[in-house]
Amino acid sequence: MGENQFSIIRNDADIRNGLRELLLLDPRLVPIAEIAGPLPLRLAAPGFAGLASIIVSQMVSRASADAIWRRIEAAGPVTAQAYAALAPEIIATFGLSRAKASTLTSLSQAVLTGAIDLDGICVIEGEEALRQLVSLPGIGPWTAEVYLMFCAGHADIFPGGDVALQTSVGRAFAMEVRPSSRQLVETARSWSPYRSIAARLFWAYYAATMRREALPIV
Repeated sequence: MGENQFSIIRNDADIRNGLRELLLLDPRLVPIAEIAGPLPLRLAAPGFAGLASIIVSQMVSRASADAIWRRIEAAGPVTAQAYAALAPEIIATFGLSRAKASTLTSLSQAVLTGAIDLDGICVIEGEEALRQLVSLPGIGPWTAEVYLMFCAGHADIFPGGDVALQTSVGRAFAMEVRPSSRQLVETARSWSPYRSIAARLFWAYYAATMRREALPIV
């Protein structure tokens, strides 16, 4: 699924091939895949806009997140330079929480000063990429992992802290108690180097069984 030191997901063929290998690696997932159906690619361009959209997506509801994102887009180009130039009173109209507004402002400054290279981070190994991302103010593991999965295309990332994934895995394996983040991360180790495929699989299984979309990026 890639020629680099780690695999990169670039297209639907990579998803299909990765799923085939994942099911050979863990045959328990075969019936789960049959229920889940085709797995979506859902890749977005890396950069400030990609990471900012993930930060905004962490709202109480998808509708709220979409509305906020439309306001941000309407304010001008979603680039670090343009966002950093916005007046505070303009940012206040977006509907962001104080914490998220601070995170986006800090992120725009980090990109402008070269403290983070959101394109370059896509071509380095996952653990180092995660370390650089979570060093930024307001960027936690879930945000960093989702960025690496859906903007960088990393094939071996599993966001164990995602509640929908915890629910989906617990349901799929008939667990009495939903697995914790730590338990889920440990379980997912056996799906390496296809953990991003496994995450997509369990998000799709969640959507099929719960009748509710769970993917963190549209």
